[in-house]
Amino acid sequence: MAEHKHGSMDIKVQEKTFEGFLRMVAWGAAISIGVLIFMALANG
Repeated sequence: MAEHKHGSMDIKVQEKTFEGFLRMVAWGAAISIGVLIFMALANG
């Protein structure tokens, strides 16, 4: 087997993907909360 050197892998793509995922989750949560608040106010 090939020798593995810890910390030698280029993870820029994975970091960018994870950052996009976190941004998408944050926007999704904010929109969901906004919709719930709107529904509560509109329902009276």
